[in-house]
Amino acid sequence: MSERRLTNTIRTLRFLAGEMTQTDLGERVGVTRQTIAAIEAGKYSPTLECAFRIADVFGKPLGEVFRWEQ
Repeated sequence: MSERRLTNTIRTLRFLAGEMTQTDLGERVGVTRQTIAAIEAGKYSPTLECAFRIADVFGKPLGEVFRWEQ
């Protein structure tokens, strides 16, 4: 099985949402700025609930925010 990793478009979506800060996003989904930074950098995979909350903030389907890449 090939190694796959979870990627995301959070940084781009934050920029397109009026340059929303990591702190603002964290407050809206109930996590810290450090957690958002780690998720963005691919160093931490969010819980399923957190991933859905992030997608909901941007009004996007989960698959447009998070993707599996090889």
